[in-house]
Order: sequence, then C-alpha cells, then structure tokens
Amino acid sequence: MKNSKRYNQERIEDDLNSKMVLLSGPRQVGKTTLAHQIPQSFYMNWDISEDREKILRREWPVGKKIWILDEIHKYRNWRNLLKGLYDKYHGETEILVTGSARLDAYRRGGDSLQGRYFFHRLHPFSWDELGLKNKNEITDLLEFGGFPEPLFKQSKKFHKRWARDYRTRLIQEDLVSLEKIQDLGNLELLSLLLPERVGSPLSYASLSRDIQVSPKTVLNWVNVLERLYSIFLVPSYQKNSIRSVKKEKKHYHWDWSLVENHSARFENLVASHLLKWVHKLQDWEGEDVNLYYFRDTDGREVDFVVANRKKPILAVEVKLSDEDIHKPLKYFLNKFPDTECWQVHLNGKKSYLSQEGIRVGHAVELFSKTSF
Repeated sequence: MKNSKRYNQERIEDDLNSKMVLLSGPRQVGKTTLAHQIPQSFYMNWDISEDREKILRREWPVGKKIWILDEIHKYRNWRNLLKGLYDKYHGETEILVTGSARLDAYRRGGDSLQGRYFFHRLHPFSWDELGLKNKNEITDLLEFGGFPEPLFKQSKKFHKRWARDYRTRLIQEDLVSLEKIQDLGNLELLSLLLPERVGSPLSYASLSRDIQVSPKTVLNWVNVLERLYSIFLVPSYQKNSIRSVKKEKKHYHWDWSLVENHSARFENLVASHLLKWVHKLQDWEGEDVNLYYFRDTDGREVDFVVANRKKPILAVEVKLSDEDIHKPLKYFLNKFPDTECWQVHLNGKKSYLSQEGIRVGHAVELFSKTSF
C-alpha cells in the first residue's frame, strides 16, 4: 500500500495535460511522495536553499515535461511568478504546484491565476483508499490517524513523538513563514485545547477566557489553523424552512488521532471521510457540494449534512454503538424527505433500513458507499 498511487494521482496527471495544477493539503500527508511518482518530472522545493536560489534566479530545467514547485506559496510574489511561467511555457511544460497550506486562501489581492489552473486537495488515508475489508481494521485507522508515517509504522511511541514534532513544525515553520503572529505560545496552547472541543460548536468567548486573549484574536487564530490544514470548520446548514443556528461552527482535526475522547474521535473520523468525499466532488467534478451540520433553535442536532447547491442529499448521525434512531434525524428527514439519511455506529451489530427510511449500520457501510 505504501508504494501505490494515491487516490487522486491519475486525475492530477490528467488535469496537467490542460492546465497548471495546484495541490494542497496538510504537511506530511504525502504530497511530495505523490509528486515524485509522476514520471518525467523535475522537483524544486522552496524550503531547500539550493532550489530556492534557482527559483529566484529563474533557472528553469530544460527538457523536463513536468515542473513541480513545492512550498512556492511561501515566496511573496508566487502568484505572479506562476502566472508568468504558465503564460510563457504552457503548451511545452506542465506545472504542478504543491503546498502545505490552503493555496486557495493565500491568493490574496485578487486571483491573477484565474483560468490557468485546476485545484486539488490531498487528504489523509481513509478506509476505502487503504482497501480495507474487515470492520475490525478500522481500529488502527482510528488510533493512528490517516497520515502515512504513523499509520504504517503502527507504533504508539512513534506516533506520540511524531505528533509532538508535527505540531511544533506547523507552528514554528509553516505558520511563521505565512502569518504575522507574535504570540506563538498562546496560539500553540489553543491548538492543544481544540481537540477537547471536537463535536461541539466553537465558543470563542470560552476559549478566550481559557487563553486570556480576546475572542477576536481567537477567531483569527482558528482561521489561521484552518488555512494551515490543522483543522477544518463545518458551518451549520441554513434553510428558510428550518430555524437553524446561524453563526456557530464546529471544528474537526485533519489528524483525528489527536482527539482523546473515543466518541469524538470516531465522529472526527467520519467527518474527515465525508469532507474527503465532498472535496473529491468539488475538485474532480466541479460540483457545488458542501459539508454542514444541522442544529436548530430548539436544540435538535444532526452531526453532518451534505448539500448539493444547498439542497441536502445526505444526513449522517454518528453513534458509538447500537442505539434507537436519533429523533432529530427523523425530524430532518421529515423536513427534507428526499435526503438519504444514515445513523452509523462503530461497535454496534445492527444493520437495517428503518420504517422511516433511515439506513442504520456500521460506519464502513457508509464509507463504502461514499468511496473514491
């Protein structure tokens, strides 16, 4: 499995035939490995001093079909650089740009690259990408997360060391190079507190009291962590026919193994799978599909809603074991009867279709249906 192609490599190679490709995702998720597997390519990394000098001197390789520029978004003038490269060499050279930050979020001051690229995101390994078959195999994925090194190493000691080093490098290297933040200590404290709040709407006021900074500062830092692929935010689903909460967002971690609470970690795993599926539909098919959660002013809540052009197509409630069907899920189905509704579990035994039309089963049944 370690040497096989990632789930979106063929699509990326195909897109390179017509436009430049921007590939982003968390650090150490496998972007560089994917890039090196593309044949006839030449790799340059902004973080390597020798490569950086060549980029600044505009010393481009001759006779290479594909140029791969890694972490180039750390260069202040990267957008204009790519625009110039594409306009000059398009048709004779293909360009793949990779980065460990949300490249779409760092196109500030207008998008000079508009019309010149396709955008892809690389996610951690998931159930279906790994080709897992046995329900029990989800245990390792849940414990070690979907990042290649700790997942394939299968060592608790290595995983702890890797996670600590990962957080330090994210703050000290990626964040420092991209954001103007002085109080790195408290921002790192925020990153340590967030896993405890997975699954609940974020309270910036509560976090500000814990860290002793303003709610506005906490909001800014949360957005920074999102841009750096530490977390992702899930907004509430909005529709005129329901009285949903409007501003509250939930958050989840790209590395769900950081979440200690077993139930919240499982919910995070399901959230990550659904986001990966949504991003596939966005990046590959151009669909207007997004991930939400549902919560109304009466306190009814459903963990996840996937909507296509704001119309719900999938609703998912997550439980650890067999339980009666979640009443808010029934309410949601009544409001939106064309929605496919699931209640998934990790440790339960039941698998059936309820009289209301709600599918109950193990999470891997949902994972297999929303596959890659």
